[in-house]
Amino acid sequence: MKKTFFLLFILSSIRIYAQDTAKPLTFSGYLETYYSYDFGNPTNHERPSFFYSYNRHNEVNLNIGFAKASYNTDQVRGNLALMTGTYPQYNLAGEQALLKNVFEANAGVKMSKKHNLWLDVGIMPSHIGFESAIGKDCWNLTRSILGDNSPYYEAGIKLGYTSKSEKLYLAILYLNGWQKIQRAVGNQTPAFGTQVTYKPNENTTLNWSTYIGNEQPDILKKWRYFNNFYGQFQLTNKASLTAGFDMGVQQESKGSTNYDVWYAPVLIARYSATDKMRIAARGEYYTDKGGVIIPTGTANGFQTYGYSLNVDYLPTRHVVLRVEGRGLMSKDHIFTSDGQPSNQNYFITTSIAMTF
Repeated sequence: MKKTFFLLFILSSIRIYAQDTAKPLTFSGYLETYYSYDFGNPTNHERPSFFYSYNRHNEVNLNIGFAKASYNTDQVRGNLALMTGTYPQYNLAGEQALLKNVFEANAGVKMSKKHNLWLDVGIMPSHIGFESAIGKDCWNLTRSILGDNSPYYEAGIKLGYTSKSEKLYLAILYLNGWQKIQRAVGNQTPAFGTQVTYKPNENTTLNWSTYIGNEQPDILKKWRYFNNFYGQFQLTNKASLTAGFDMGVQQESKGSTNYDVWYAPVLIARYSATDKMRIAARGEYYTDKGGVIIPTGTANGFQTYGYSLNVDYLPTRHVVLRVEGRGLMSKDHIFTSDGQPSNQNYFITTSIAMTF
């Protein structure tokens, strides 16, 4: 932790230099504090294990805070961001110690003078999904179940192309694995991803992202195939809609023709009452009977419905104050309530997010 704060200090010092020399080096930061109260009252202060953000109960805590340096010219670009908070504590628990506080570390070069074709290498935000680790950029305060249980970040090589009209984006990726910087011991299998984003007009975004890889040691190799679809629609000046659907399959065992299947639809509606006030409602379902992503050890596996409602207040363009109520209902008793098994979970979360 001391090393992290030392590096943050170094980045802050460089910022002064960059401002004075007016070079293409820019600095930014993000900070998001939160308080979440789980009515199941977990004594260890940890919310259900499939939540990786805002997951501490009855504590005022830091979800994520990072300082970021970016370098951009017409031909090269790069990003370095160092972070701390409960988000990296739980999301990067399996990474090597020196990498657990790295939010981004990537470098890119433009591969063509005539076309917008870039090659980026390093640790990058995931190409999957419409939600990110930066809460201020998401419509809901907490992440959807499908968002928390698909990659937030990835390490690898990305070749990305944007059309001249900027309506079409295409990318192909070589990756270390499913949200992995460090490969699993005994795993030498490459993983791959693709992304297609199409914006036919300024009010519509359509996206299809894929992932293919093996998350086991090679002697136990089980291929995973995953698809992420979503559309975002600006219906009116005040109303917008996001519809998403994730579906994945994984071999039951090495060489098997049988597959475990999981899928998750989600629908989010947002209404901007004023320039400073927004409301968003979410309905979702996630099923993973085979326990590939969310193991439960119960007869029916993970089969859970959820709904939430959040209200956002934006006192300035740099700050968002948020409150959200959320409920979950499962087929099996996968939750606890005052130490007893339960098939329901309810909680309230508040946060303050700030960019600088």
